[in-house]
Amino acid sequence: MKNIINILGACLLSLLASQTVYAAGETPFPADWKSWKSVTTTLTTIGALPGCEADVSSFPPIYQETVETYCPVRPEGPGAVAVLVKPDAMASYKVRDGKLVEGSNMILHLKDLQLLFVTGLKDGAPAYAVYKEDGTDATGADGILSANTCRVCHTGYGAFCVNGQCGTLK
Repeated sequence: MKNIINILGACLLSLLASQTVYAAGETPFPADWKSWKSVTTTLTTIGALPGCEADVSSFPPIYQETVETYCPVRPEGPGAVAVLVKPDAMASYKVRDGKLVEGSNMILHLKDLQLLFVTGLKDGAPAYAVYKEDGTDATGADGILSANTCRVCHTGYGAFCVNGQCGTLK
C-alpha cells in the first residue's frame, strides 16, 4: 500500500510541477531570510521530514500530519529541515503568544528541496506562502503547496499553534 502511495505521490508531483496554477503568496518573500535565527524545535531535533514508509506513530499528531502531507513530495521524504525566525519576532516566538509583527516572521526551510514555507501576519491574521530559495513564489492555488494547506494544519492544532505560530522552543 505504501508503495502505491509513493507512486501516486510521485505522479502527483509530476503533474503539479507541469500543471500547477500558482497563486500569489499571502505574505511577502523575506529577502533577508538567510540572516534569520535558526531555532531548535522538536521538528529540527528529528532533523528531517521522513518519507512515507517511516513509522511516525510516536510523533505528536501535528508532526504525523506534516509527514503525511509532505511525504509524497519525494519517496524518501522532503529531507532536512530548519525552522528560522525573524530576529525582531524572536521575543514573541519564545513566549508563543501569537503577537508577531506584520509581515513574514517564521520559515520552515525544506533544505533538500530548497523551499521556504513562510508564516507571517497580514492585517493581524496568519498568512502563508511557499517560496523557492531565490524568491520565486511557489505558492499553489491548491494542493500541498497552497496557503490553504498551511492554514488547515496551523488552525487544526489549537493546543500547538497560536495565531499561525506552531511549535515550541526546545
